Amino acid sequence: MHSPHKNILTCTVAVVTSDGRMIVGTLKGFDQTINLILDESHERVFSSTQGVEQVVLGLYIVRGDNVAVIGEIDEETDSALDLGSIRAEPLNSVVH
Repeated sequence: MHSPHKNILTCTVAVVTSDGRMIVGTLKGFDQTINLILDESHERVFSSTQGVEQVVLGLYIVRGDNVAVIGEIDEETDSALDLGSIRAEPLNSVVH
């Protein structure tokens, strides 16, 4: 649950895009159309045959019309994950 005293613009978030990508980063800004600015971001690329690949993106902008889901990440839980052992099918694109 989001603490009311915590600034949302310092939260680590996961964004699932409508084209099936998962981008994790620190939320630095957003506007009324949900355009997002993420800092220190990386894309998590899932594979059914190997662990999760993390592709460094750095400062990254996600257009609001490409955001399917956004959620806050619990950094303690996330850092405990062994991404190298996770196998998952890549996400499909969202069909409108």
